[in-house]
Formats: sequence, C-alpha cells, structure tokens
Amino acid sequence: MITVLRINHRPYRDKRITTHVALTARALGADAIVVDTEDGELKDAVNSVTHNFGGGFSIETGKNPIKFLKSFSGIKVHLTMYGIPVDECVQEIREKSLNRDVVVVVGASKVPFEFYEQSDYNVSISSQPISEVSALAIFLDRYFQGSELSREFGGRMRVVPTARGKMVKIIPDERECLNILHRAGADERIISHCEAVEALAVKMAELAHADLDLVRAGALLHDIGRTRTNGIEHALQGAKILTEVGNIDERVILIVERHTGAGIPADEAEKLGLGLKDFIPVTLEEKIVAHADNLYSGTTRTPLAEVVGRYRKKGLEKAAERILNLHRELSAICGVDIDSIL
Repeated sequence: MITVLRINHRPYRDKRITTHVALTARALGADAIVVDTEDGELKDAVNSVTHNFGGGFSIETGKNPIKFLKSFSGIKVHLTMYGIPVDECVQEIREKSLNRDVVVVVGASKVPFEFYEQSDYNVSISSQPISEVSALAIFLDRYFQGSELSREFGGRMRVVPTARGKMVKIIPDERECLNILHRAGADERIISHCEAVEALAVKMAELAHADLDLVRAGALLHDIGRTRTNGIEHALQGAKILTEVGNIDERVILIVERHTGAGIPADEAEKLGLGLKDFIPVTLEEKIVAHADNLYSGTTRTPLAEVVGRYRKKGLEKAAERILNLHRELSAICGVDIDSIL
C-alpha cells in the first residue's frame, strides 16, 4: 500500500494544488493520501472523483504529520530537491517495499528538518525547483515502471480514448436509470418489476462481491426493451435503446442484452430470429441480473422449482437446465442458496 503524506497544507491558499496532489496520487497508483490540516472541502472533492471514477482511494485530513511518520512501520520516502536522484534509489525502494507499505512525503512550503531525519530515503526528482505535483507523478511512474497507466478503476464514469473530441461512458445511478426508463416510455408495471429485480440482484451482488453500481444499473434497466416489445427480442431492443442514449457503459448494455433466462446460445438465437449471435451472460454481474430476473414474475418472487417447471412445461428443456446450472453456480459463489435470499 502506498500512502502520500501531504504536509504544510494551507486550505486558504493550497486547496487547488493539494487537490492536484491527491488526484495525481490516485491516478498514478497510490492508495491513500493523508493531509496534515483538516479540510472538509478537499475531502469532498477527492471523494467525489473516487465515487465517480472508481478505485479504492481514500483521504484523511487533520492528522499530525510527524506523529504519523514516526508511527509508520513501512518505507518512508521524502521527495525533495536536495535528496538522492530518483534513478539511483528507486530500484532499491521498490525491492525493499515488496512486502512493506510505503509513505511518500510531499511538502508545500518549507519542510522542517525533522522530516529529513525521519525518512528512510530523501529522494530528488530534480535538483531544480519543481512542482510537488510533478515530483510525485515522476516518482510514482518510476516506482511502478509505467504499469500504473494501464490500471483499471472500475468506476461509474469511464473515459473512452478518442483521437478528437471527448467521450465519457457512465454507469447510471438509480436516479439516472429511472430517468432513462421514463424517457423510453416505461410504465409503472415495467418500473416496479425492474425495482424488484434490482433489490434481489443487489443482495446477490453483495454476497458475491460483484460490482454493485454495475448490477444496480443493469437490473434497473434490464427490461427497458419492453417499451418496444414484449417478445423474446425485448433484450436486444433494450440494448439498442441504451446504445442510442449514447453514453451508457457497454457493460450495462451487455447485461441488458444477455439477461433473458440464463442466456440464449447462438444456434437457438438464430432460430428465434435474433440473428446468429451468442446471448449467454459471461460476467458475474451479467449472471446475477439474469438470474434475479428469472426469480421474479412482475413483482412476485418465484421459487426456482416453479421457474424451471414453467420452462419444462413449454418444452424448453435446455433453457431450464441452463437456469438450474446458473442457480447452482451463483449459490456457490454467494455461499447460500439463492432461493433463501429474502
């Protein structure tokens, strides 16, 4: 774990630059930042970014910095223009921290000499005056050897690289999902069913340690296609509606597209007029939403045996078997029989 210790923060003057220190720390691989001065606005700003863009980054303010450093049992690195050049010591720091935490001290104004004495490494990014944001960025990049740039954060907002312009894909929150449903023309029957499915899906996701934001959005939107048709193609139509919205994360769209039963394999899909395409749920989140939907008829919870019996009565033996297998798989992952989740 890497923690950045920000010292000499002055809220009236340094809020913007300390925010940049925190965001740089988060984006380039650090796990947390500790700031010496209490600053609620700073915490709110950083926590908002983490909420939207993901990751487990944390911020704590109002901590005595020298007490924190003295009590820290890992590797202590202080970034200063007077230290050892980073390229001469970063490999040693990396090796020594394989099984130990690291704290990186970043100052604002003049740093008391005690921080030099308490640090295991006083590291210089440049012997010239340099921004603390730049110094931290270069150190973390050297430490992680560039691997931090490909890190996945899994947030509800995701920037999609484009040669020109800007594109951000979102996992819509509850309010946004309901707005999308209303704009598509969903009636109370559809919305009530989606909310019932969402409640069960979220409980399953919590037990399975799945992505809650993704499951919540996928469950709330899974039947949006029923605003166009109640046929077997409603899942495909739902995916088209969300694609037309333009900024919905592809993972949500796939949950909607693959939620029918326990999925439809390509050969069956072609016979049903859906094209030669596989609609089997792949990710844990896709499987959770599909099965939560299986266990609800409208807003009425339906036991697995009744669901399977209904499929078999229609002669859909393969589909019934897929649902049975999905139930067993998710029950094993959740650690309880899904039928027992209230």
